[in-house]
Amino acid sequence: MLDLARLRLLRDLARLGTMTAVADTLGQTSSAVSQQLAILEREARAPLLERIGRRVRLTAEGRRLAAHAETIMQAVEAAELDLRAGRDVPDGDLEVATFPSFAKARLLPAMLDLRARWPGLRVTIREEEPIDSLEAVREGRRDLVIDFAYSLTPRGDAAGLSAFPILEEPVLLAVPIDRAGEGPVNLRDLADADWIVGSRQSDDHRLAERACALAGFSPRIVHTIDDYDLMLRMVAAGLGVGFAPEMALAFSGAEGVVGRPVADLTLTRRIQAVTRSTLANTARVKALIAALTA
Repeated sequence: MLDLARLRLLRDLARLGTMTAVADTLGQTSSAVSQQLAILEREARAPLLERIGRRVRLTAEGRRLAAHAETIMQAVEAAELDLRAGRDVPDGDLEVATFPSFAKARLLPAMLDLRARWPGLRVTIREEEPIDSLEAVREGRRDLVIDFAYSLTPRGDAAGLSAFPILEEPVLLAVPIDRAGEGPVNLRDLADADWIVGSRQSDDHRLAERACALAGFSPRIVHTIDDYDLMLRMVAAGLGVGFAPEMALAFSGAEGVVGRPVADLTLTRRIQAVTRSTLANTARVKALIAALTA
């Protein structure tokens, strides 16, 4: 009989590539992971690993067993969830990867509501960029991720995962209040301005570049700031301009800055919750989605 915990280690090694990465993910030592995989080889009665220099890689038998392990782990998770779903009570743990502006505006109020209504449902927040946490959802290290995409920088579907639309909000141009004027801003008037974009992901760069390209110029990106509150304070201080979702503007403590729509261009940010198909119909995910969209 093959041990499920050791099969999970083999699956993780196939995904992550190194013993060290597997050990770091699980909070174990590389030596402990290596010992467990050696036992799995004896259980399987087949060579699963081969050493290449100082690293190991899966043999053909190892790759085949890792593929079976993925199927087995999904089946085990589905069985556990099916038993819980029979009670139709949203209890248990739900680890959610999200970004700060959404956590402030929607996730925190939803958590407080759920805690009052369903004390057995424990939602844990992990602040992470969606591009990093989607893979964590696939691997089972996170249960759900709050993902987003700008209208000018669409992304492909999250293959193999289930998505729930949450909201679509305007993306506005943040400018100092004393230079804001009334009504939409013509981007061509900012061709000589310094620009501020996000520091962690490429979508923010592409949004500024594509919007400005439609206005006939390339933005001079001077600052890369991931914290919207800091970015808006810099705008208020006259250090540059940049795009900010309406949600970020509403929950910022920055003064002296205002958001204006862009003339002749509608910019939006679409936000969705993404989870594994085995979790999509569980009571706890349904409860969270309902709270987020209320």
